[in-house]
Order: sequence, then C-alpha cells, then structure tokens
Amino acid sequence: MDKRQDLKSILPYLPLLVRESTLFWPSKVVEALKSMAKGPEHSRVNSGEMLSVAICDIRSSVSLLEPLAPFALNGYALFFDDELIGALLACSFFCLFPVTNRGSNHLPTINFDELFASLYESYSENQENKIKCIVHYFERISSSMPVGSVSFERKVLPLDHHPLFISYPDADAWSKSVIPLCPFEAHSLGLMEDHSTDSLQVDFANKYIGGGALRRGCVQEEIHFMINPELIAGMLFLPSMADNEAIDIVGAERFSDYNGYASSFRFSGDHVDKRNVDVFGRRKIRIIAIDALCWPGMKQYELKYLLRETNKALCGFIDQSNFGQYEKLFPDGGLYEANDEDNMPRNKFLLQEGSSTAIETNEDKSVNPMLRNSDPKSSQFRNHKGFPGIVTGNWGCGAFGGDPELKAIIQWLAASQALRPLMSYYTFGVEALENVGQVTQWILSHEWTVGDLWNMMVEYSSQRLKGETSVGFFTWLLP
Repeated sequence: MDKRQDLKSILPYLPLLVRESTLFWPSKVVEALKSMAKGPEHSRVNSGEMLSVAICDIRSSVSLLEPLAPFALNGYALFFDDELIGALLACSFFCLFPVTNRGSNHLPTINFDELFASLYESYSENQENKIKCIVHYFERISSSMPVGSVSFERKVLPLDHHPLFISYPDADAWSKSVIPLCPFEAHSLGLMEDHSTDSLQVDFANKYIGGGALRRGCVQEEIHFMINPELIAGMLFLPSMADNEAIDIVGAERFSDYNGYASSFRFSGDHVDKRNVDVFGRRKIRIIAIDALCWPGMKQYELKYLLRETNKALCGFIDQSNFGQYEKLFPDGGLYEANDEDNMPRNKFLLQEGSSTAIETNEDKSVNPMLRNSDPKSSQFRNHKGFPGIVTGNWGCGAFGGDPELKAIIQWLAASQALRPLMSYYTFGVEALENVGQVTQWILSHEWTVGDLWNMMVEYSSQRLKGETSVGFFTWLLP
C-alpha cells in the first residue's frame, strides 16, 4: 500500500489512518458512524445543515486540516435534504473510503433495518423496493468483502479538428460517411442487463448522471443504479454532461435481480455476478452513460438536433482506448469520402481494409461485399476483441419523449460509425418497433452505408417538419 500513489493523494482528505501499511478507522470516527447509523433521533443529524456539522466534526477529530472543495458542504446538505440520505451516506463511506478489511473490528456494525426504517414509511412501493436493493447491497458487502474495482471515465468528442477521424462530425461529414452499417439484432423479449456476452450497455442517462436514482425516479437509468449500487458513487464527483460528453463506467458488479419498471419495479432477490474480470480486477461489463434530449417534440426532427443526438451517441460508442487501432486503419482520417477525386481511391481502399467490424453470419449477408475479399487486416479487425458490441434499447424515449424509430436509427448510425461489430436492440414491447428487425435487415440487404441511412433520415425529418408526412420513419422508408 505504501507504493499506491492514488491512495497517498486522497488519504489526507479521508477520516482514516495508516497503521503498519493498513488503513485503519479511528475510534472517534467509528463512534460517529455508529451514532449516525442509529438514525436521526439518536444522532440528531436530521437535516443537511446538521450533516455538514457532523462531517466537519469527524474531520476535526482526526486532525484533517485540508479544506474541502468549494461548496462541498452545500452539496452534502443538498443530498441530505433532497435525496435518500441512507443510500448516500452508505455509498460515501463504503464506496469512496478504501478499507482493507471490511469484516474487522475497524468497521462499525450497522443495523441496516434501523438505518432505513424511517425511509420505508414515507415512500411508495417501488421506492421501498429501491431501498431494498441498497440494503441488500450493504448486507452483501458487509458479510463478504467485494474485490476488484470500478472505473469512471469522462469521454469527450472534440468540437474542433482532431488529428484522428473522431473530431465532432458535422452534417456534411455524416452524409458522406462510407462506413458499412453494422449488423442489427432485435430482441422483443428480455432485459438489456441480462445480455450474456461481453458488450457495452447503454445507460439512458440524465444530463446529471444517475438522474432520480436517489429520489423517486425508477426507469432505466435508476434501475441500473439500484442493481449496481456502486454506480451511485459517480453521482458524487461527476458533474453534468455537455453535448459532446459521455461517461464510461467499467466493472460495476450487479448485486440484485428485479422485475417490473417504473411504478411496477420490484426487488426480486440476490444476484451473483459471474462475469470474468480484466487485468485491473474489474468485471467485464461496460456501461456508457449518454443523455438524450428531454421532451424535444417536433424539434427533434431539426437537423441540428439530429446532429446533437447522433454525435452524443457516437461519443459514447467510440472506443477511446483503441485510438492506435483507428489510426493504423485510417491514417488519413479516411472514414469519410474525400471531396478530392484524386484521393477517393485511397480512402475507399482504406475502408475496404478495415472499416467494417461486422460479424459475418452463415448467410454472409451482413458484410459489405467490398470487404469480403479485402486485405487480411480487415478480417482481423472485424474480430478485434477490443471492440465489443452495443447493447441498447429505447434511449431518449419513454420518460424523455423521443421518437423510438428515430432514436433506434440514430444509435445504429453511431454504432456503425464507431466500428462496433454488432448492435443488440431491446424493444421492451414498444409497438412502433415491432418490425424493427425486418426494417434493418431490408436496409442491410441493400448494403447501405452510414451516409446513405443518414441522408434518408434527414430527408424524412425534413418532410415531417414540413407536414408532408405524418407516418413513422419505417413506414415512410419501406417501399
């Protein structure tokens, strides 16, 4: 532990001591936590202001002189007064404060029933089930110390020119993209969280990550945060996302099973996460948080908003750890058609070498014929293990009010442009998407590129804005 630079950098801010290379909870801190664990009537921590006082007292008891970040105490008050304080306090101490031996006498024994008892009385049934997920998580980690780690990374798609192809694409760039569309796999049944293969799962995020996870929200993102409670830690240090940002989360372990959605959400028992771990000890699960437009109405068909949503998804789906691989395949940034006809053959050749990450089916219909006979590098890239597929669903729809057909196409465009090998789409029974599998297979059979589909989507949206059509995109598109 003495060599851990990350711990050395944060220890001055934590109510922990180091004894014989072991992190140790001082007795004064333990007593303070025990008091708070017994509830507001015992600890008198019954408001955000009193929570701030308690935290300052804890810091003073172990001579923590370093100042907290500006407005930190206001933040504690906000979380206490407006959020589920029990969940927040528990996640703060258990997730952010490193403890080497959770089962030792250094850690206070917390009666979770007492901690959450007052909350059960004031929340609806689905909120009570959210609290059950949190309680279950802390019961699990108190009896058996979790291993490994979880990482959070902010991803930014540059707004200006970038030496690689990943600069923020404008409408002209999307319209000229000659990347083949990746295979599209539709699922009318099942849950994204139960997807069996290594993949990147999309979190239909709020601009402020976590959304209503610690309040009364209980849709896709909030459910993610309940069954993977360590995600809640990200709410403490990740501010809101800009239009060109996404948040990549690796290694979040799942602890709970559930059924239902929104008001019907119910905790249904323990879940043992059997996913393998990577070299950093993280579970092989990636969650990408991207926020969609909220209740956009007709403006979602305007070009600038189509561009905003598609670039937001692209920011999330790009694998930034593989920039070297992209650079080898596209040394000239040749993901788009060149305006200079002299450069066209080279760009086309580069695309033939490696732009498709398609998984070839038995019928071999999903792969652009230009790529079937291409350089061996293309075949190797299609099977590249660093590019897992996308698992998603009705992002930006439901509570956010987006057009489900449009949002499915937008995500498909972004997944293809990001060179993902596959997009698995869960429709959750939305009627408008009943034939999404047939529509996407029809498109693939015509070997459209990203640019082809983008242009069709823009044309449809223009007609929709002008009142020239009122039908859904799929009906409009198919002959």
